[in-house]
Amino acid sequence: MIEDQLTEDDVLLPTYGPRPVTFTSGAGSWLTATDGGRYLDFLCGLAVTGLGHAHPVVTQAVADQAARLTHTSNLFGTRPVLELADRLRRTLGWDDGRAFFCNSGAEANEAALKLARRHGKHADPQKVHVVALDKGFHGRLMGALKLTGNPAKHAPFEPLGTWATHVPADDPDAIAAAVDDRTCAVWLEVVQGEGGVRPLSEEVLAAARAACDDHDALLVVDEVQTGVGRLGEWYGWQTTTVEPDVVCLAKGLANGLPIGAIVARGVAAKAFQLGDHATTFGGGPVVCAAANAVLDTIESDGLLAHTRAMGSRLAAGLEALAADSPLVTGQRGRGLLRAMTLSGDFAPAVADAALRHHLVVNAVAPDAVRLAPPLNVTPDEVDEALSRLRAAVADVASPTGASPTGASPTGAAPAETDGR
Repeated sequence: MIEDQLTEDDVLLPTYGPRPVTFTSGAGSWLTATDGGRYLDFLCGLAVTGLGHAHPVVTQAVADQAARLTHTSNLFGTRPVLELADRLRRTLGWDDGRAFFCNSGAEANEAALKLARRHGKHADPQKVHVVALDKGFHGRLMGALKLTGNPAKHAPFEPLGTWATHVPADDPDAIAAAVDDRTCAVWLEVVQGEGGVRPLSEEVLAAARAACDDHDALLVVDEVQTGVGRLGEWYGWQTTTVEPDVVCLAKGLANGLPIGAIVARGVAAKAFQLGDHATTFGGGPVVCAAANAVLDTIESDGLLAHTRAMGSRLAAGLEALAADSPLVTGQRGRGLLRAMTLSGDFAPAVADAALRHHLVVNAVAPDAVRLAPPLNVTPDEVDEALSRLRAAVADVASPTGASPTGASPTGAAPAETDGR
């Protein structure tokens, strides 16, 4: 039994800021706190619980599979992992797609990095360089951290090597210039999630694809945050005109259970050899059963079209808020991955005020608040979230509201977000 006086400082390493609320249960788009208060969840555990909390189909799939078989290791096969791999390649439209399963988004990026190096070294032992984008985020393991385009996150853990080059995310010419015959891969997100919910332009995506084709490099798209319906298609790249060679998945794939995956097509699917990579827990039957239930539900409930419709409704509401408030300048994003943009560094204060109005969002950048509700969010819930967000913005804009520094009254860290 947990002692009443026990605190996080007593038992946890200090890697996270103070938690302002403790939740005990959830149902659909709503969370319940220890004091019984109900909160409208427009963050979904950082774009994870795409079907909301305690979805009955996922819950039943997990319970049924756990009652039959929970683990065998990858020395033996199970049906759920085969079904999931086949389902992923069909939703990707890749008949030749091949999957590898792991436990998180960072692990998926690490696996894809090894795959890209293996591909490059088949041609030339020195073909191990990667080009990635400023403000991109790919995880916190050592290789994924190097891919992440945020020098502040690198600094405490240097040296991380010199095998990755970062270029501006809005400069097609910079990508073309950076890729050469030493490059094994170009890494990007079609919408930079932790970079402030910033969609890449078609010109940048086309430049990355062309550079990879010209230099026999793989185009790797990190779909950890944008995949599994979040942008209104199965995968974010399907909202663009550019097709990758490898995708990295996690977050929304199993609606809260830990899973990661890469899927590769064409020559990329042939890069790994026997024994090149492995994991003890990846592709376990319980998490794969959950993921299969998620994909079944998105398809059967028509949630891709619903996501597009609710994304448009949310975007329109944010634009209306921008027309009424000098603090709000607009919105950006796709589907149900949106950022409300602000006229200054008010995002931590707005997110904190929203929490006081029992709305869960987060400061993804000093001047941007991220909203990522469940894919099955209702129109009424979108309107309710906009109402609470409007109240939060009004609180911050009032004479007693937060200063432009965005300091949070609860002391929450201003923009430390993704947990990979």
